[in-house]
Amino acid sequence: MNPRTALTATALAALTTVLVLTIRYDGYFANPGGLFWWYAGCWVLFAGALLALRRVPSSHVVPLLVAGAIAVTVTGLVAPPRTSTDSYRYAWDGRVQSAGVSPYDHAPQDQELFRLRDSWLFPTGAVCAGPDRASIAHTGTEPHCTRLNRPAVHTIYPPVAEAYFLTVDQLSPEGARHKPLQIGAGLISLGVSGAVLLILRRRGIVPHRVAYWAWCPVVPIEAVNNAHVDVLGALPAVIGLGLVAALPDRRSAGGLVLGAAIATKLMPAVVLPGALSGVRRVRDAGAVLLPAAAFTLLAYLPYVLLSDGSVFGYLGGYVEEEGYDDPAAGSRYALLRLVLPDSWSLPVTLAVMAVVSLYVMRRGDPRRPWSGALLVTGWAFALLTPGYSWYALLLVALIAMDGRWEWLGVALAGSAVYVFGGVFDDREPTAAIAYGLAALLVLAAAAARRRRGSGTCQPEDVSLQASEPGSPPSARTVGRPT
Repeated sequence: MNPRTALTATALAALTTVLVLTIRYDGYFANPGGLFWWYAGCWVLFAGALLALRRVPSSHVVPLLVAGAIAVTVTGLVAPPRTSTDSYRYAWDGRVQSAGVSPYDHAPQDQELFRLRDSWLFPTGAVCAGPDRASIAHTGTEPHCTRLNRPAVHTIYPPVAEAYFLTVDQLSPEGARHKPLQIGAGLISLGVSGAVLLILRRRGIVPHRVAYWAWCPVVPIEAVNNAHVDVLGALPAVIGLGLVAALPDRRSAGGLVLGAAIATKLMPAVVLPGALSGVRRVRDAGAVLLPAAAFTLLAYLPYVLLSDGSVFGYLGGYVEEEGYDDPAAGSRYALLRLVLPDSWSLPVTLAVMAVVSLYVMRRGDPRRPWSGALLVTGWAFALLTPGYSWYALLLVALIAMDGRWEWLGVALAGSAVYVFGGVFDDREPTAAIAYGLAALLVLAAAAARRRRGSGTCQPEDVSLQASEPGSPPSARTVGRPT
């Protein structure tokens, strides 16, 4: 075996081993500081594997990417969800739909759905002492609880996500519990790897950057182990942007698929300015936006017809609870709040994002819509400073498409806030430090590229030949992916 290939395989083996130990370590409540050091170890090994991959012969890259993607993904299956209870809500919503009830009509604790409860999602007795259990009303002396978070509110998940929950429930064998959702998320995450690989190879680009997604610790931890539905939104976002680039005269196909992404988690709407990169005519913008809007509305329509309540459920309450409309209520806008009054955070964020979006739409490269999408999404994260690490799944997918590795710091910042921030009573200092360092890394990398004379040009057009050690200088271009 080629020594460089062997080194990369060894780095991958170390990464998967530490990922298994990290996911099996149940320290989110008992020892969040210790858990974060496990996370940090995974990220260090991830960086080492990426560096080793740079010098692997081109003929070995794809087999390593595929083998590594499968191995890293499987690590997420070695334990039940460790740091999030969201997947339990997914399982419940699927069960409710299988019983012929709209998931938007009742909160989990409503007595109308009592017949659907079981000892897994609604345990009783001593198990209710767990820190991730929510108490619910009951009769008698024995405690009753649920694994579902926010059992008193209606679901907020969009229709494509709900259809996915129903599909998983219908296909799951009796008593399968959390595993089908984890397996489904694992298959979807591999689908993202495959989609990015196909898009890059179609454009003649070295496929190394697929590893930014396929080997990233966020994927097995948040997409697979915690089975977050965000991974389902990332897949059509990647495919949609790929279609927009491949079919510039038929952008509607990409717009339609982007609508599926938005109807999964709403957040992928942030990639729309990237999909409009370089668009000069209103009709070209409409070719993307109208199909996206139409798909989203049509996806909601069956649930609107079947539901008695609002299909937006707890969405408004969630926005308020998370402090997006009231910065003083949480760790949102942590960087802006260092230099601005709290009340300025939201309007300044909206203004900055409008400027970035307009810049991308006017100056972005229509052949690389994911580049503009990454810029908008990345700065949205840096300004909003979200405290949930799984939100970064979309960002990591865009990084894999575009190749600007420095944005991975923003994904790591989300993990730091979510896990390490739990050590303290106030997550805001952790958010300010973590996202501040991530933003500095992005700015430093951009400045370094400009000093090298590459300007805003990214390693998008590197030939497949460039990954072969010993290739002549003419086969390499500035900004080779790392």
